[in-house]
Amino acid sequence: MRSFRTEIEDPIVEQDILDLERKIFAFKEGKMDEEKFRSLRLARGVYGQRQEGVQMVRIKIPYGKCTAKQLRRIAKVSDEYSNGNLHITTRQDIQIHYVSLDRTPELWAELEQDDITMREACGNTIRNVTASPLAGVDPNEPFDVTPYAHAFFEYFLRNPICQDMGRKIKIAFSSSEKDDALTFTHDIGFIPKIKDGKPGFKMLVGGGIGAQPRVADVIHEFISAEEFIPFTEAVVRVFDQYGERNRRNKARMKFLIKEQGFETFLERVLGVYQSITPKKIEISTAVLEQKNTATFEASSVVDAQYTAWKTSNVIAQKQEGLVAVGIAINRGDISSDKARALAEVVEAFCGDDLRFTIGQSILLRGVKEDNLPALYLALQELQLAKVGFHKINDIVACPGTDTCNLGIASSMGLAAELQRIIEEEYPEVIEKHQLSIKISGCMNACGQHAIADIGFQGMTVKSNGNIAPATQVLLGGGVLGNGEGRYADKALKIPAKRTPQVLRWLLEDFDANVQHEETFLQYYLRKETDYFYQNLKEYAEVSNLTDEDFVDWGNEEVYEKAIGVGECAGVTIDLVQTLLIDAEEQLEKAKEALATQSWGNSIYYSYAGSIRAAKALLTTRAAKINSHHSIIDAFETHFPTYQSISGNAFGEIVRLLNTTSPSEDFARYYFDEAVHVMNWIKDFRNAQQN
Repeated sequence: MRSFRTEIEDPIVEQDILDLERKIFAFKEGKMDEEKFRSLRLARGVYGQRQEGVQMVRIKIPYGKCTAKQLRRIAKVSDEYSNGNLHITTRQDIQIHYVSLDRTPELWAELEQDDITMREACGNTIRNVTASPLAGVDPNEPFDVTPYAHAFFEYFLRNPICQDMGRKIKIAFSSSEKDDALTFTHDIGFIPKIKDGKPGFKMLVGGGIGAQPRVADVIHEFISAEEFIPFTEAVVRVFDQYGERNRRNKARMKFLIKEQGFETFLERVLGVYQSITPKKIEISTAVLEQKNTATFEASSVVDAQYTAWKTSNVIAQKQEGLVAVGIAINRGDISSDKARALAEVVEAFCGDDLRFTIGQSILLRGVKEDNLPALYLALQELQLAKVGFHKINDIVACPGTDTCNLGIASSMGLAAELQRIIEEEYPEVIEKHQLSIKISGCMNACGQHAIADIGFQGMTVKSNGNIAPATQVLLGGGVLGNGEGRYADKALKIPAKRTPQVLRWLLEDFDANVQHEETFLQYYLRKETDYFYQNLKEYAEVSNLTDEDFVDWGNEEVYEKAIGVGECAGVTIDLVQTLLIDAEEQLEKAKEALATQSWGNSIYYSYAGSIRAAKALLTTRAAKINSHHSIIDAFETHFPTYQSISGNAFGEIVRLLNTTSPSEDFARYYFDEAVHVMNWIKDFRNAQQN
């Protein structure tokens, strides 16, 4: 491992990268606990991979917007530090795999030269902000949500309130009531509304997919565009303070709301909101003007393939004479060479406006309608003019067992086979019906299988004492609009190699029985779940498996179930000394924030330092603690002799941040109390040890 010098102009970003390098050195030398290091690298986009000795790096692309220059930079980084492949995720991020841990600081520094970050792309924080790729061009939108999504991203990036939560928070902005950003599946979602001539949002909380899917609750039918960020901060604070910290499978916002009850959750949010200052934030809605694109000579392309592509992949914009063009990317993978060539197309045809979609594809915006033939030919030359943008053959699939620690079965291999079958055997379905197929390699649903017309989840089946890869078939998921949705029903579990047979039956039965203008969901609900089970149950039989059934899609070796430790949410750190060091670091950040007059940040860092210090001492008593508030209560129970500077109990002081507006006087007082907590705990521990 070699040190390097950055050329980053932003001192905060530079410090971030150099800090990562120092922590890697410390970890390699055995001076940093493994779990603490894991938490740190995850918050900087460095994720453990299924293969030993290499990492997956997740690049944060807010609301999927990427310029041609940025795309070239990402392609360059993939070539230099990885294998020349870019993987588009269902959160509009880019992932590159097989990266050496030692080189991740250099990689990050390279990205930052074109204003691309890895910060908080993984870990227990607010993840990448997603948004409709049509935002700003959608004919049905009340207003463009892009400036608001960007302001949200900037506000919470490196924000102290979301640096070490119990688990992650996922955010989505839809462009209209159509809800193509799937707000109902998110921890926090926003749908644009106009009330009394003013912009605002329908705000939802507590949604999630995963093993226990939940449709989000409406917390505001309308909240003004000036108020939605401060109110979101109150929601995040309640999650941070009351959320589960020990049981990872119960540590998402949906479980907190379920356990507390929505009314109690709302009451706590409103209570915290009273202390937040300011309560309104003005957001600039100025949109950068798109570059003028050249007009290309009319082409003579009029063949059937072009007509099909135009019908399937071209979307009219609200701007007269302009269209958006979808590019279906097979399973979200695009080579660096192809990405560089696409960057040239972006600059030439669409004013440097490219969006990655949650469907793992790409949308070009601002294309002159007259330039469509020339654009088609340019994309055709790159083999990027495939018919079927966000259609049934544009299958969404997570990495599965290819690279993910949690993968149970091959998502990518299965997706490739199903795509082949659709395009070779059922090409008419692509244009005739609007259907979706989504595949996840495990129950965590990164492939969004629970909200597809036809979903597949990786599982296993046992036959004669041997384990074979399997697929859970799910049917009837979908978006209902305006924050409502339906999660798919589990139909049956089948050996993975029989999935194509099930797909063939579903497509043929749907085509034969669908009524006029009926969607797949409507057809499914009309037929009812048992109809599908009875017709498909023969494929679930496991007593007659062949040797082929024990080999997963895209593999040659006999299947072996191998699940590693997931890192999506990090790991709780319980070592006393590690927690005390963490507490001291938080107090140092609080002190630095005081120096820069960042009163709100200082207060929250002081709060975090007090909580970590208290938790450190409580671990010596084997106290049952699973949230910040249980830490406060347990500390007062186990250490009743503690008194603050002002003579108050621990909890009285710590909880002041929820009732007191930020100010210089309060920030300095709160910091002094946090330092007092740390010193008292150190003295107490030293007395115990002596």
